[in-house]
Parts: sequence; structure tokens; C-alpha cells
Amino acid sequence: MLYQEFARIGKSLSSPKRLEILDLLSQSPKSVEGLAKNTGMNVANVSQHLQTLYNARLVNYKKQGNFVIYELADSAVSEFMSALHSLSEKQLVQVQHIKKEFLNNHFKMEGLSLSALKKRMENGDVLLLDVRPKEEYEEAHISGAVSIPIEELEEKLSSLPSNCDVVAYCRGPYCLMSVEAVELLKTKGINAFRLEKSVQDWQEFVKQED
Repeated sequence: MLYQEFARIGKSLSSPKRLEILDLLSQSPKSVEGLAKNTGMNVANVSQHLQTLYNARLVNYKKQGNFVIYELADSAVSEFMSALHSLSEKQLVQVQHIKKEFLNNHFKMEGLSLSALKKRMENGDVLLLDVRPKEEYEEAHISGAVSIPIEELEEKLSSLPSNCDVVAYCRGPYCLMSVEAVELLKTKGINAFRLEKSVQDWQEFVKQED
């Protein structure tokens, strides 16, 4: 009986699209319409997936005017997703290959570790750029980061300081927004790096440091 209950969670996670939805909700609460836009699904399909996740007690929802806003039921769901990413990369060779190919499709860019970022931020010689949507930045971000969503970056390049390097981050290693940001910055002659890790990774890193 106990394992049957555990299996409810496992069954709800058996869809790639539901995993994608949970990843997006790890960034910030989102409307059904917002999730549809981010995942490329129609609203009806997103609603069905959300119902499955809700039945497994992985998400909650609330109404805001004419919209239904979904969020993770508990921070443990986000922690589980991070653990799932790590386990998959460690155990599944195909995931490692996909990640490598994912990055090789873009010109080679230098990354930055969390410890190196922390040191450089303490020295004040780097600008940390959060290129996720504004609502995700407002929900949670790395302390000291400046929010410029990727679609606004080109028109706001002149606002960036010219006397320091720029580090861009987004939702984690499989997110293209920071890749696009670094590519754009480099074409404009700005020394830029990509932070592969997410806000959640940073929060866990800071906890371990303390």
C-alpha cells in the first residue's frame, strides 16, 4: 500500500511535458496560458497535465482575476527536480551527450563556477545579469543580480558598465537564454561568461558555504 502511494508521484512524473512544467514552476508561479506559451502546448493539454500534477499533490493553484495561477506545492518539489537532473546526468550517458551537443551548437564560451562567481562578486569586478522573464527574477534571484530579460538585452546594452565583465544566467544548464545573452554580448565586444547553474543551485551553494 505504501509503495502504491509512492507510485502516484512516479506516475505523475512519467511525462516529459509534466517535468518541463515543474521546471518552469520552479522558477516562479505561472498562469495556464503562460505555461502553454513556454511549453508550446495548447491550453487544454497544459490543463490536463496540471490536473495530473495537482492530483499527485505536486502543484497548487489560486485564482487571480480571470487567470488561474499554478505554483509548486512545496519547495521539496524543486529540490527533487534538481536531484533528478543531477541523477540523470550522472547515470544516463544519453543525457550527457544531449547536454554536450546542446552547448556545441553554439560557439565555445567560457563558463564560471559558483565559487568563482562568489569571489568575483565580492571583489566587485563582475556584473551578474539575470536574463529570465521579469516575474521569475522577482520571485527569486541571485543577490546582486541585475534583471534584463533576454528580449530586452540588445536595446539596453548601452546601460551596461564598460569597466567589468558580465556573467549571464537563466534557468539552468539546459536553458538557452543565457547562451543567447553571452553570444550577443560577445558580438558587441563585451567580455561575457555563462553561469550554467540556476538560482536554486546558488541557494543550495550558499547554504553549504554557511
